[in-house]
Amino acid sequence: MTTFLGVPIRRSTGTESPLRGTETFPVAARRAVGNTVQRRNLGRATATIRAKRAAVVDEVPDWEALRDTASAVKADVMARLPELLEQLEAAVTARGGTVHWAADALQANQIVTELVKATGADEVVKVKSMATQEIGLNEYLEEQGIAAIETDLAELIVQLGHDKPSHILVPAIHRGRAEIRDIFLAEMQDAPSDLTDEPRVLAMAARAHLRRKFLSAKVAVSGANFGIADTGTLAVVESEGNGRMCLTLPDTLITVMGIEKLLPTFDDLEVFLQLLPRSSTGERMNPYTSLWTGVTPGDGPQDFHLVLLDNGRTNALADELGRTALHCIRCSACLNVCPVYERAGGHAYGSVYPGPIGAVLTPQLTGMAGHDDVNSTLPYASTLCGACFDACPVKIDIPTMLVELRGRAVDADRGHGLPGGWAAAMKAASWVMSNEKRFAAAESLSKAGRVLAGKKGRISTLPFPLSAWSTSRDLPAPPKQTFRQWWRDDHVAPAPVAGEGDPS
Repeated sequence: MTTFLGVPIRRSTGTESPLRGTETFPVAARRAVGNTVQRRNLGRATATIRAKRAAVVDEVPDWEALRDTASAVKADVMARLPELLEQLEAAVTARGGTVHWAADALQANQIVTELVKATGADEVVKVKSMATQEIGLNEYLEEQGIAAIETDLAELIVQLGHDKPSHILVPAIHRGRAEIRDIFLAEMQDAPSDLTDEPRVLAMAARAHLRRKFLSAKVAVSGANFGIADTGTLAVVESEGNGRMCLTLPDTLITVMGIEKLLPTFDDLEVFLQLLPRSSTGERMNPYTSLWTGVTPGDGPQDFHLVLLDNGRTNALADELGRTALHCIRCSACLNVCPVYERAGGHAYGSVYPGPIGAVLTPQLTGMAGHDDVNSTLPYASTLCGACFDACPVKIDIPTMLVELRGRAVDADRGHGLPGGWAAAMKAASWVMSNEKRFAAAESLSKAGRVLAGKKGRISTLPFPLSAWSTSRDLPAPPKQTFRQWWRDDHVAPAPVAGEGDPS
């Protein structure tokens, strides 16, 4: 077993992991696309967020320079991660905090549970956190008799609805207002009986419900958007104020942070606090930005614990290309511009990290074990249009990573039994294209393609085995003239006729 900074590293392979679904992406997506209500909710929400983001990004004259700087900072963090983590630990400890190292999800859950039990509390309030979703903390605490109460409105909706998040930023993006009202009436004991589906009324009901929890909670659990190595400062940005309540009122604060969330210096935070809100919520700045450094006597929690989570990140760090996935700041900009996510939704990915970044990050954290592995299908959940790369505030080249991971998934199956359908199709294509006469003969089939297309101008159905392609894709009708025919007619000079030519 390998170690990282003296901590044993174990790769999670459990089928029940929040990073691993039970269905391949094509199977799950086919069902999700048929949910017209969800597609309508996703389409409206992502279009709204895209428009807001575009407006505030256009206001920043040095936006591309900020992206370049952020990318360089994150690359520096990955190059010096062990050193920076030790620096962070020393700074947090010097300010009265306690640092714990968790190699995997189980170890992180055990650490948090022991800390909560030590306080005598049987419930905790939570700030929205992707790291705690990744390790399944809520479910683990429930098994140990501890209630974890989500205080972010969207996370509360998901929790009360016994649902799973479908978006990094807006976990309940797939739910409509009427659905949320019904969930509140069914699950929230103190919900008013005359509750309507007006957004303000729903928010006020959640506020009244949560206020009692804030005032009684002894322990809070949070994630962290950023950790500053040189000062030991942690940062959480949010829009509702629930995070501020959790981070200031309880006696004990436990923060679970992925080891990649580091920034070297406090000055680096300036760059990311310009990029993150514009990319995520379409705001110039987050309404609530909470910063804390260790423990301050008489102000805020008096017992602070930082759990540094690996859970596969060192596996990604060791991959020259894959480590760039660790640059992600969880803004969700790539989800909001992705045509695949907009139609299939987040649940189809089977992981707490959906969308383009999930399609590269999840396989990096969990590994891929050939085409039978559900996570091996995630890199194919893309049209490779490149919109995610254009939107990413830290310039993660997601399309290139997707192509690389597709290649690795195919390579993992080489030499194991008979070749699959995809491998057989590629071998057949290689055989045809490697010979001029065979390729020309294949081009002659274009006339049959035009017949199949008919007046529609596209081919929607093909016979088996090509039906595996056409069930989810249309092909344009072949042109009336192939490239070879066009070149021959327009560029190849006709042979001279006997007796013609220059009389001299």
